[in-house]
Amino acid sequence: MRLSLDTREVGRVTIVCCNGRIVAGDESESLRAHVAWLLHDRRSIVLHLGEVAFIDSSGLGTMVRTLTSVRQARGDLKLCNVPEHVRKVLELSHLTKLFDAHESEEKAVAAFYVPGARAETLVPTGRSVLCLDSNANVLAYLRELLRAGYDVHTSSHLRDALILMRITHFDLLLVGPDIPASPAAQQAFQSACASLRVIELGSEFSTRDAGEAGAGLLEQIEARLNPKTA
Repeated sequence: MRLSLDTREVGRVTIVCCNGRIVAGDESESLRAHVAWLLHDRRSIVLHLGEVAFIDSSGLGTMVRTLTSVRQARGDLKLCNVPEHVRKVLELSHLTKLFDAHESEEKAVAAFYVPGARAETLVPTGRSVLCLDSNANVLAYLRELLRAGYDVHTSSHLRDALILMRITHFDLLLVGPDIPASPAAQQAFQSACASLRVIELGSEFSTRDAGEAGAGLLEQIEARLNPKTA
């Protein structure tokens, strides 16, 4: 099975799910090149190895080189869901101390949110806002719109938003329309939102004039975070 890489963002952390074999040739090169591309604007990376069927010595060498590249860029790379056969390879190669491995995505993401963790060193510029929308273009717009005044985190999956809400505090949640999720996840999300300020982005937000939509949203955020008292 050829290696496939499925990437998603969970707040400031980028999770890369590896499916297939990490072996000499195109597979190893594709992983190295993909992480190098992510380093243009990301510094906190998790490799999910749960679906890796086989790794050879060249593939393991690629992982070591990739970790080195990330740390040279002042970021960090963590592993999660490491299968038993890969764990044994890491032990035999004396690499368990080199790689920071976690049993789940949530624990790997949480490790980046521990104060003092080696990670993307963005200094928060204001109140913390979590943006949840299934439209990647909307999330990119919201990051740029809000980054000057707020500490912005984004997610396109409700279950990832729940991870972030469990491991860190947010002052405000922006929610787009029609976020797919199971009934159990929806219920958990509603419970998590009970004590949080929430602004719902209507379906028209993505198609309105960008300037008008942005200005209107900034006014709503200001009103929710800094309500005027009589």
